[in-house]
Amino acid sequence: MTQRLSVWKTYKLYIGGHFPRTESGRYLKVRDHQGDFVADICRASRKDLRNAVVAARKAFGGWSGRTAFNRGQILYRMAEMLEARRGGLEDRLVSVVGYSRSEAAAELDAAIDRLIWYAGWSDKFTQLFSATNPVSSPHFNFSFPEPTGVVTILAPRQAPVLGLVSAIAPVIVSGNTAVLVVDGPAPQLAVELGEVLATSDLPGGVVNILTGLREELIGHVAAHMDIDGIASYGTSTEDRTKLDLGAASSVKRVKHYADPEAAVWRTDATQSPYRILPFIEVKTAWHPMGV
Repeated sequence: MTQRLSVWKTYKLYIGGHFPRTESGRYLKVRDHQGDFVADICRASRKDLRNAVVAARKAFGGWSGRTAFNRGQILYRMAEMLEARRGGLEDRLVSVVGYSRSEAAAELDAAIDRLIWYAGWSDKFTQLFSATNPVSSPHFNFSFPEPTGVVTILAPRQAPVLGLVSAIAPVIVSGNTAVLVVDGPAPQLAVELGEVLATSDLPGGVVNILTGLREELIGHVAAHMDIDGIASYGTSTEDRTKLDLGAASSVKRVKHYADPEAAVWRTDATQSPYRILPFIEVKTAWHPMGV
């Protein structure tokens, strides 16, 4: 009688809708809350970052060109697929991160609900951030939002699933594309979230996920000339300064957020249509009045 061996999983990157290995061939070991080995994950390099930005830029035109209603439908589909995969993710939150079963269920509930919440805003935030402006000339003057472009997210380290969803949804719902840099206690859950996205209707390249060391990539993120915005979570004062100074050369938008504990991530304080605002460009158009 033969004995069957378990298949150990090597978590890869998620770039352009595919799961490539890091070009550097380097890996990091993930351990659970008790210090036991869980899995190998890729240690993304500068070249991996460049590949992810290329994929995000390629996807930007098609994604931003979709109707707001369609983007909302796709975010809703992401929630459906996350619901279908929740059992395995709950198990990982318990065994790897050390959540109780009830805490893991609460995090997945909140993550699914948050995707649906932002899906509902997809065709409504424009009304909130648009305006008809009074001008002293025979013109109509309109201000309206458009997506910024490619946004890099230095992902939250708390709430490994809910934090990621809360960071991604307000960036992509307006038509931006995203590159996530993920570290923290359970970065492999980000790749599992990538597997959820790959089986939803989200086009490849809209969300790209790099696991590795934030301190190794942060300078390259700040200096990259084809990244239009940076959202950083739980970043130190030193790293904030590095991001702000590096981003100034290409006039990137940079928004720093706190990274609260998991229980706070589940509250309404961490979701708002105003989290969409930092990565939209409010543009103004003039139109002559008819006679």
